[in-house]
Amino acid sequence: MDNTLGKRIADLRKSKELKQDDLAQMLNVSPQAVSKWENDQTCPDISLLPELARILGVSVDELLSGKSEPITQLVPLENRRDINTMTLKIDVISSNADKVRINLPMPLIKMAAEIGLAMPQISGNDALKSVDLNKIMDLVAQGVVGNIIDIESEGNTIKIYVE
Repeated sequence: MDNTLGKRIADLRKSKELKQDDLAQMLNVSPQAVSKWENDQTCPDISLLPELARILGVSVDELLSGKSEPITQLVPLENRRDINTMTLKIDVISSNADKVRINLPMPLIKMAAEIGLAMPQISGNDALKSVDLNKIMDLVAQGVVGNIIDIESEGNTIKIYVE
C-alpha cells in the first residue's frame, strides 16, 4: 500500500522541513512515537489528529484519507487550459448518505446555458435552483478552477467544481 497514513505523515512533515524530533516536541510525544506512525507500526492517538493536521497544513480528512478538496484558484491567462477540455463536476450527498457524482464536459454546460437549462434540470436536485450556469461559465472563462460552490441544504451536501 503506497499511500498509507504513515507515508502521508512523513511526506507532509518533510515538506514542512520538520524533523521527527520537531514534530514530536510540538505534539508532546516521543520521537519514537512519530517514527512508529511513519513506519505504519502504530497510528497517532485520535486526540492528536486535529493538532497534527494543523501542524502539517492539511485537514484531518485529508490527513486520514489522502484526498484533498479541490482548491479554488485563479489561473493566470498563460497557464489556462482550453475550456473545451475541462469538466464540471457535481457531487451530491443526500441526507440518507446516498452519493451521486455527475461529470459534465464544459462544452455541454455551455450549450445547456445557451438554451436556458438550469442546474436542477441537469442534476435533478432542487437545492441547485439558485445556481446560474452562465455565471459558472463566466468564472471558468476568467480562469477560476477548483471548488466553485458548496451548498448544504436540508441535509444534502452539494459540491460543484471544475477540473
